[in-house]
Amino acid sequence: MDICKIDKNFSAQPVDENGFLFRKAQEAPFLLEGLGWYEANGRKLYRLPENLTEKEVNAGALGLSWHTAGVCVRFRSDSPEIMLRATTFDGCDMGHMTRAGSMGFDSYYRYRGSKYLYNKTIMPGPGQCELLAPIGVNPEKKMFEWIINFPLYGGVKSVEIGLKSGSRIAPPKPHKTEKPVLFYGSSITQGGCASRPGNVYTSMLCRAVDAEQINLGFSGSGKGEIAIARAIASLDLAAFVFDYDHNAPDAAHLAATHEPFFKEIRKAHPDLPVIFMSKCNFPYIAAKDIEIHSFRRDIIRQTYQNAVDAGDKNVYFIDGEELFGKDLRDCCTVDGCHPNDFGFYRMYARVLPVLKQALKK
Repeated sequence: MDICKIDKNFSAQPVDENGFLFRKAQEAPFLLEGLGWYEANGRKLYRLPENLTEKEVNAGALGLSWHTAGVCVRFRSDSPEIMLRATTFDGCDMGHMTRAGSMGFDSYYRYRGSKYLYNKTIMPGPGQCELLAPIGVNPEKKMFEWIINFPLYGGVKSVEIGLKSGSRIAPPKPHKTEKPVLFYGSSITQGGCASRPGNVYTSMLCRAVDAEQINLGFSGSGKGEIAIARAIASLDLAAFVFDYDHNAPDAAHLAATHEPFFKEIRKAHPDLPVIFMSKCNFPYIAAKDIEIHSFRRDIIRQTYQNAVDAGDKNVYFIDGEELFGKDLRDCCTVDGCHPNDFGFYRMYARVLPVLKQALKK
């Protein structure tokens, strides 16, 4: 007699009525990624060190740290269907961004080292915080490797992955790029306004180079505080993409914070590849503001040039005016500022060769 069938309290992993075995995404063999201080924060889904306060970092960044941009869970399984059960909170229901992007989950799979392919999205309804829906389909029942991306503009209290009872499950294979790629910046870095989490340029890049992503994008709140630079400097990274031009309140603030932020990280990591970028929405700036924008861009370029002049061979500069390409630039945003999926693809295409060069070097 199987006591677990009589009393489910004796079952370590209870099976629901549809024959799925649910396991917590934060437990092995699942691998939760994208949280640089996960263990130090008591395994909370919080993107900055929890010991930072408003004395050191603005309140916006601290609050947005609960949003799970860049967080994902990876694993391998031959389950013919993947279910997701999650509880979310603090969701941003925005007029210019799909709910699938701000509060949804999406999945990607690959087989035997092939490229990751998009599979499925969960799109919550208005005000919906409790989710239970299929997040992946594998009719071939092959041992696929899965990525499930978490919401960009909302927090996550709990996530469970459901696999068909009897299916195999295993840890994911190690990334080809052994260390994470970290991005620091504005709402664009956080993912506004991708239609779903996997379409942010940061996620596209990390799938392409097969690396863990740490996303420190904070909507309206990437202010370049030195405390965040010190926190980033505490991590062991493969590369750092530095882009908070949009959120510096003015050129004077940018000039006062940009190079000191970089130097704080460079002091701890002399050989870390660093990619500097200026804001991407140049063609939508009013004529009266173009001179100011150019001045801000020159501040960022000067940080880069000073490093080069000092003999630094691991710095790169990408002019934001180039990020949307030359043709169809007017198709790249939802509001003249935040990229849509096409805009994020254009950003990805421009940054990818630079990131590959940096990682190879």
